[in-house]
This record gives sequence, C-alpha cells and structure tokens, in this order.
Amino acid sequence: MTLLTKTEQDQVAAAINAVEQETDAELVTVLARQADNYAYIPLVWAGIVALLLPGLINYFTEWFGVHTLLLVQWGVFLVLGVLFRIPTINTVLIPRHVRYWRAANLARRHFLEQNLHHTKDSTGVLIFVSEAERYVEILVDQGISAKVDNKVWEDIVEHFTRQVREGNTCQGFLDCIEACGKHLKEQVPATHERNQLPNHLVVLP
Repeated sequence: MTLLTKTEQDQVAAAINAVEQETDAELVTVLARQADNYAYIPLVWAGIVALLLPGLINYFTEWFGVHTLLLVQWGVFLVLGVLFRIPTINTVLIPRHVRYWRAANLARRHFLEQNLHHTKDSTGVLIFVSEAERYVEILVDQGISAKVDNKVWEDIVEHFTRQVREGNTCQGFLDCIEACGKHLKEQVPATHERNQLPNHLVVLP
C-alpha cells in the first residue's frame, strides 16, 4: 500500500484550486495510511487463543501437566502475538466497526486541526481518506450543511470508497473534488476571492 506520489498530490491540489475559484467553500483533503496501529488487538486475540486452545486440547487428551500447559500457553501467546501483527492478518482480526470508529475519530480531529471550523461563514469542507480502513468521509461545516443535503455527500463517498478499494485513490480524490465542486458552486457560489486554508493534500504517515 502506497500513498500518493508528489505528482498525484499536485494534481489534487490543482483540482482543489480550480473548484475554489467558483465557490466560497474551503476544501481541505487529508489522506492517512492508517487511522490507528491497533497494537492491542493482536495481543487480545493471541491471549484468547493461548488461553483456550492448549486448555481445550489438554482437556480432551490430557497430554500436558500443569507446568507444561503453562509453557505451551506462553509459547502460543508469544508466537501468535508476533504473527498477528503482520498487516494482512492484523486487518482481518480488527472488527469493521472498530476500524471505522477509529477512522471517523481521526477525521473529526483533523477537521478541527485544519481549522475548518474557523472559516468565514462556516464553509469548511473536509475530504478524508484512510487507506488501510478503506474509509472515506466528507465533513462539512454549518454554512454548507444548511444548503446541501447530506445525501449528496453520501453518494459521492460511496463512489470514492469503491475507488479506494480498487486502489484508485488519486482518481478517487479527483472525481470527489469535481463532484463536490459541482454542488458547491451551485449552492455556495464564489462572492469574492479568498483562500483561507492551504489547498495541498495533507498526508498522514
């Protein structure tokens, strides 16, 4: 999994700049590799398996004495604790609602950190993507939500999410920005030239 190249980031910035020529809305894009490292989840699963599996085997076979059983449990815990940290395995072990909750929290944090709630007339728009979670969200301030129905953003997010799953994150950003711009220039047209927030893509490691 790779984040966007410098050329692709420039394309995103250019798309934002083009949209902001026709609307008073302020767009900020944020791309995260992963919303959380989920370090505790491999340990939880390793602990559950280490407690249950050797114990069940011993219950039916009586292969282990007390000391051997403890050693086997510790060994299983250590091996699985390392194995379950492999990204492809780790992703499978993390419940979807946990992944989405973490990503949603990160999106809201960056809405505040990027000062989108301080724009003139409350016209901030955040386009947030977390690649590992395949999570996309559009957050808008009150000046936008009062004029554009939330269903509009849901449809755009659904299309963008499919592109992220297919590995087309850059094109997803471009399509998303264009689609957002179409509605924003109609509902929040440009009244004067301004650029309160940076247009470059914010990339989180």
